[in-house]
Amino acid sequence: MTANRHLITHMIFSAKYFLTLAAFVASICCLFAQEEGTVLKAEKGTFLLKGGTLVTVTHGILSDTDLLIADGKIKQIGKMLSGDEAQIIDCRGKSVYPGLIDSGTRLGLVEVNSLEETRDYQEIGHVTPNMQTLVAINPNAVAIPVTRVSGVTTTLSLPSGGLFPGTSALIHLNGYTPEQMYAGFKGIVLAFPHTGRTGPNDTRSEETVAKEAKEAIQKLDEVWKNAVDYHTLQAAGASLGYYPEMAQLAKVLRKELPLIIEVNAASDILSALAWVKEKDIQIIFSGVSEGWRVAEHLADAGIPVITGPVLAIPSRQSDRYDIAYANAGLMTKAGVKVALRTNEAENVRNLPFHAGFAAAYGMGQEEALKAITINPAQIFGLDKEIGSLEEGKLANLFVSDGDPFEPRTQIHHVFIQGYKIPLTNRQIRLYQEFMDRSPGLAK
Repeated sequence: MTANRHLITHMIFSAKYFLTLAAFVASICCLFAQEEGTVLKAEKGTFLLKGGTLVTVTHGILSDTDLLIADGKIKQIGKMLSGDEAQIIDCRGKSVYPGLIDSGTRLGLVEVNSLEETRDYQEIGHVTPNMQTLVAINPNAVAIPVTRVSGVTTTLSLPSGGLFPGTSALIHLNGYTPEQMYAGFKGIVLAFPHTGRTGPNDTRSEETVAKEAKEAIQKLDEVWKNAVDYHTLQAAGASLGYYPEMAQLAKVLRKELPLIIEVNAASDILSALAWVKEKDIQIIFSGVSEGWRVAEHLADAGIPVITGPVLAIPSRQSDRYDIAYANAGLMTKAGVKVALRTNEAENVRNLPFHAGFAAAYGMGQEEALKAITINPAQIFGLDKEIGSLEEGKLANLFVSDGDPFEPRTQIHHVFIQGYKIPLTNRQIRLYQEFMDRSPGLAK
């Protein structure tokens, strides 16, 4: 009898699940059927943004100024510009900002976190630096249009899992293929070994913690020595077999690619600083949730930092409730070049609010804006292309009716590589559909 009750309960649950899923799919199909023939696509052309307040980031704020977009770039900035063949966009009373850059996400690498089949940011193995996130990017990811309408135009897609999980890639959020989206930066990720306790529930003895930390660093040193040996033999012209992992790490030693070191605890940051001290390579630290504790050491080392998420809880129970909000500002005041990341997949759209919290808790509005525009552009070596409103740069920008850090602000126009992006997405379409729904089928 008990088995039968379980079977009946399972059948009822399955039926309810199926009916709910069927209704959801039907509503989506109906919605898209209504939109058939009216698909909104990115528009390429010449655009003249008239009379806006240009927040250039690098050259101050320009009031009542025009901006001309042509051939995918910012062609001209000035007063009373003319564009005979340009589409005129009235920006009076509005502000124009450079597109925002999120320096650490899984956007495009995962659709549904709970479904393994839709997650493509982790490979099997402990040392896989040759794995490329760029080829795994899904240009049609549902979260990409959701992200763009918040003014986020560029993101760094990060792999995870293992010691060397793969090679990250910076992408612009428009394009039909990953190659079209590629923004020109890649970096090999190293998950620096955690040398202390993992948290309050870590019940290992002090001896075990020390032993496992030592073994982890030894493993890292062993892999790095193999990479150095490979690089040395390769430079000498030796004939080497197929060893893609070491071939990729050798690019760091040749300074073709930077090493992005994911490290968070203060003790681990100090260990990482010691580990890279004698290495003549390009380094970027990522995560750095306890960077405020060792900010002066980071500043002295001259290593740029990508930190976040800002909207997070403290890493230790004894810390102030707001230390995650203040972390970026404390490092900035110590002289560290800081960029921000959400470390999100679906909610990369919240990048402006991460920056807003950092601004409110000590970083200041100007530095917080730099942390999601020109600072990451400089860290990625792309400050001549993106990160600010300047003539000759890519036309990655947006037009808003206020401060993008404020939730009430509305984004009116978004441009990525000169394309005028339609301000629509799945959530907006569902909202519009059900706000303007008909009473239902007539009986």
